[in-house]
Amino acid sequence: MSIADGFAPARTPWRHCDLPGKSGREVVFRESISVLDMFKVGVGPSSSHTLGPWVAARRFVATVLAGGHRVSQVKVFLYGSLAKTGKGHGTDIAILMGLCDEDPVTCNLDSLGSVIDSIRQQKIFRFGGVQSLAFDPYTDLVFCHDESLPRHPNGMRFVAELVSGASITDVYYSVGGGFVSHEQELDQQSSTLVLLPYPIECAADLADWCCSSGMSISGVVAENEKAWREPNATRQQVLAIWEVMRTCIFKGCHIGGELPGGLRVERRAYGLNQRLLNGNECPDYNSWCIAIASGGQGFAYTLDWLSCFALAVNEQNAAFGRVVTAPTNGAAGVIPAVLQYMLIFDDPDDSDAMAVKFLLTASEIGCLFKKRATISAAMGGCQAEIGVSSAMAAAALTECRGGSAAQCLMAAEIAMEHHLGMTCDPVRGLVQVPCIERNVMGAIKAITASQLALSGSPDKARVSLDAVIHTMWETAQDMNHKYKETSDGGLATAIPASLSEC
Repeated sequence: MSIADGFAPARTPWRHCDLPGKSGREVVFRESISVLDMFKVGVGPSSSHTLGPWVAARRFVATVLAGGHRVSQVKVFLYGSLAKTGKGHGTDIAILMGLCDEDPVTCNLDSLGSVIDSIRQQKIFRFGGVQSLAFDPYTDLVFCHDESLPRHPNGMRFVAELVSGASITDVYYSVGGGFVSHEQELDQQSSTLVLLPYPIECAADLADWCCSSGMSISGVVAENEKAWREPNATRQQVLAIWEVMRTCIFKGCHIGGELPGGLRVERRAYGLNQRLLNGNECPDYNSWCIAIASGGQGFAYTLDWLSCFALAVNEQNAAFGRVVTAPTNGAAGVIPAVLQYMLIFDDPDDSDAMAVKFLLTASEIGCLFKKRATISAAMGGCQAEIGVSSAMAAAALTECRGGSAAQCLMAAEIAMEHHLGMTCDPVRGLVQVPCIERNVMGAIKAITASQLALSGSPDKARVSLDAVIHTMWETAQDMNHKYKETSDGGLATAIPASLSEC
């Protein structure tokens, strides 16, 4: 089933801001999204198929336990894209961890494998971490391959049979980027609507606020973030996000071997890191960055490092590592790679301030795509993941290099324009081929888009960011469902069976 065949998007109808022939803007606020909503710490390999189901399972557990209920049995049903590629994306693992009420932000990933093996062998888990319950993952976690729920391809149904004889059933949708909606929330005014001093529903709104206030994009975002928390708290939490990102890069550059899943994909960041450093050992992140910077500024050298950074993140993601949705897990490598590249090779005076500016700017561009189109590959193909992350990174890099708000929006538009129509066709449902390399290409396109925008004149641009977001959404609706994270088409079916099976 495609969107055109019946999936109703979780948004009000498109209201365009500045398409040719349109005048005026209708103000209908959909939701208020913080930078800390757009960038969330989680576990790979997928924000929609791993982190989202994990979060949904914890929400279901919280609902049941809040009522003081005693549970006798739990069953979970996965539909649509979750069923088709859930095994490769670790959806079953995520559901089990969520039902145990483990926190994806803080759980011990080193013991994840043993916990799951224990549940599978003993067929018992602790519901909510407090009640031992019989559960057979092979029969109580059902992959409904030929069924889809009506509101989104990533649907799941949780059923808890109670000791009293009653039952509790909840349906959740993982709508991309780790965002989760209960079925009732899709029909209601957003419960996350926060009154912001600079409300933004489209790129034209953002441009207007920057023009009238004289602030940069990151400045406007920083003012809006005050509606959630104190400025210093925002700064510290954004830096904590960057800490997770850079730790992921560093760790991914220092782990070799094959990725799990059966495709026998070799990690490449490790070897590239070793070659570029000529075998020099760097025991910590800071000494590593100094060693990289001392190697020069040549095009091939800097390009190799950009590629290495992006590979490192997504290899960690593919191995159930801790990553940050940016805006998704499948596209988690683009923004950290471009930010790391900028901090090392531009060498700003205050790297922390620059990292905050970069991530605030990037988050707002991601919000525009989430509000006006989608960041879910199951809804829009890979243009909704790599395309959006590339646009986010392009705008952020442009601002950090002194570009105007108009040039930032121009950079985002250029980056997305050259990802339009990109399919999501993961081989064997794994976030490895072609996903990992696509992060490298998304990072490269982001830098190219930024440089084009910085040397260009936005007033001469023929395509606006709002127009390209609108086009992306229309393209998503036209795209055949087999190219939307189902592994039913594209490269997923072109790889010989002998290479795509365990």
